[in-house]
Amino acid sequence: MPSYKHPCKYCGKLVSSDDNVCSYCGRVNPTGPIRCPRCKNPISEEQKLCSSCGQSLEVRCPSCGQVTFFGDYCKSCGKRIVVICPNKKCAQEQPPIGDKCIKCGKPLKG
Repeated sequence: MPSYKHPCKYCGKLVSSDDNVCSYCGRVNPTGPIRCPRCKNPISEEQKLCSSCGQSLEVRCPSCGQVTFFGDYCKSCGKRIVVICPNKKCAQEQPPIGDKCIKCGKPLKG
């Protein structure tokens, strides 16, 4: 069954609705709503807190240090809002919402 194409929310090119990365601009989550990093409830840029779990939707960007909305990318520097576990055997990529790795449990900061 063919899937319908939808415009990428970053570059506007048509991508499949089940694509995890836009094959044109390389950005993650090219279709669908922005979701809460904790409970995956749909959120919007106007919100300060997730209406489902209460997670703060303002975060300090790990790349530039500016406070930004917790979408996929920082509004100031344009880089992805993720941290990578420093444990080389793990290297789990995750949102910066806790002090420990969600996969191995090791501290994220030294």
